[in-house]
Amino acid sequence: MPFVVYMLGLAVFAQGTSEFMLSGLVPDIARDMHVSIPAAGLLTSAFAAGMIVGAPLMAILSLRRSRRRSLLTFLVVFLLVHVLGAVTTDFGVLVATRVVGALASAGFLAVALATATGTVAPNAKGRATSVLLGGVTLACVVGVPAGALLGQLWGWRSAFWAVALVSVPAVVAILRTVPAGDPGSSRTSVRGELGSLRDRRLLVILLLGALVNGATFCTFTYLAPLVTTVTGIGSAWVPAVLALFGLGSFLGVTVGGRVADTRPVPFLVTGGVALLAGWAVFAVTAGNPVAAIVLVFVQGTLAFAVGSVLISQALYAATGAPTLAGGFATAAFNVGAAIGPWVGGLSIGAGLGYRSPLWVSASLVALALVTAGGARLLRRGTAEPHEDLATA
Repeated sequence: MPFVVYMLGLAVFAQGTSEFMLSGLVPDIARDMHVSIPAAGLLTSAFAAGMIVGAPLMAILSLRRSRRRSLLTFLVVFLLVHVLGAVTTDFGVLVATRVVGALASAGFLAVALATATGTVAPNAKGRATSVLLGGVTLACVVGVPAGALLGQLWGWRSAFWAVALVSVPAVVAILRTVPAGDPGSSRTSVRGELGSLRDRRLLVILLLGALVNGATFCTFTYLAPLVTTVTGIGSAWVPAVLALFGLGSFLGVTVGGRVADTRPVPFLVTGGVALLAGWAVFAVTAGNPVAAIVLVFVQGTLAFAVGSVLISQALYAATGAPTLAGGFATAAFNVGAAIGPWVGGLSIGAGLGYRSPLWVSASLVALALVTAGGARLLRRGTAEPHEDLATA
C-alpha cells in the first residue's frame, strides 16, 4: 500500500478524533464557556450537520481543482479552525469552528477516498478504503480516550491543540507524495460526475450504507446506559466496553478491506444476516454480562466490516465519479449516524427501555436486507461482483 494512503489515514484519524472526542469534553466546555450542557452538546450536532451537508457540496467544489490542492486546502482549514477553537473564548465562534471543521473534514474524506483508490491497482479499492476507515475506528479506540485524558490533565483546549498537531504530518506528506497534476487520475467535469451518480446500483448501495450505519450508531450511542442499567456492568467499566466496541470496529474494517476486492457480495449477504441475528440476540441476552461483552465486540466487528465493504462498493459502482461517490457515501453514512440515534432515542422516550435501541438496530438491518432483496428482484441479469450489489 502506498505511503500516502497511510498518511491520508492519519489525517482521517485526526478528523475522527475531532468528531467523537467531545463526548468526554462537553461538561468542561460548558463550564468554561458559561453555557448549559445541552447547549455545549450542540457542538456535536453542528459537526454532524456539517458532515452531511459538506460531503457532497465540498466534493463538487473540489472537482475543478487538483486532488493535491483540494486535500491541502481542506486539511489546512481543518487544522486552523482547531487552533481557533483552542484559543477562542466566544461560544458562537467555537460553534462556527465545528461547522467549518466538519465541512473541511467531509471534503477531505471525499477527495481522500478518490486519491487513495486512485493510487492502487483497480482491484484494490477495498484495501485502500479500509486504511482510511481504519483511521476512524482508531479514533474511537485511541483518539477519543486520549482526548478525554488530555482534557482532564490540561483542559479541553489541549485536545483541540492535539488534533491540530496530529494533522501536521499529513499536510507534509501530501505536499511530498501527492502529484500536483494528478497524473493518471480521471479528471471529469462536474456534469459528468453528477451524471454517473444516476446509476440505480449506486443509490441502492448508499441507502444500504445509511441503514447499516444507522443501526450501528443507534446502539453505540446508548451503549453506556444499556450496559449499566440492563446488563448491570459498573459505570467504571464503560470506557473498557466502548474500547472493546472500537477494537471490534477496527478488526471489522481490516477484514472488510481484505474481502471487498474479491468476494464482496457473498460477504455482504452473509455479514448482513449475521449482523441482523447479532442485534436480535444482543437484545434478548442484554441482561447477561458475558453475552453482552462478547456481542459488543462481535457486533462492532460485523457492523464496520459490512459498512466498509459498502463504501468500497460505492466507489466500484461509480468509477466515473470517484470524488462525488466518496462524498455521497460519506453523507449517506452520516445520515445514518444521525437518524439511528434519533430513532433509538424515540424508542427510549416511548418508555421501551434501554434495550429497545438493539431492536431498532435489528429492524434497520432487516430493512437493509429487504431493500437489497427488492433491488435484486427489480434488476435481474448478470453483473460483475463489483458492479451490482443487487445481484447478490
